[in-house]
Amino acid sequence: QVQLVESGGGLVQAGGSLRLSCAASGRTFSYAMGWFRQAPGKEREFVAAISWSGRRTDSADSVKGRFTISRDNAKNTVYLQMNSLKPEDTAVYYCAADSRLTTYYSGSYSYTPDEYDYWGQGTQVTVSS
Repeated sequence: QVQLVESGGGLVQAGGSLRLSCAASGRTFSYAMGWFRQAPGKEREFVAAISWSGRRTDSADSVKGRFTISRDNAKNTVYLQMNSLKPEDTAVYYCAADSRLTTYYSGSYSYTPDEYDYWGQGTQVTVSS
């Protein structure tokens, strides 16, 4: 079992920055990790992902160039640095872990929420205009 706890959310003005953290505990932290978000009345959407080694990352077009995902495996923590925030970034942000062996051996990650099997409780990010 893996437990994920997000932190770092809050209220920020447009153009501001926040850094989200996702601390993992439990089994060895060698999983691909993803950040997703969900705004009221909308489906959960992919934000960014990182392979277990940290060598590969990707992000959604809507946040590319503004958000950066990273990880520190020694601290069992994944980060999402969010810069130049916009009101449309307002959502609950979730981190998730993909424990599948196929993902591990491929050194990749998934863009699909259904392929992640551990989730944090979420942290609210609100961007005011």
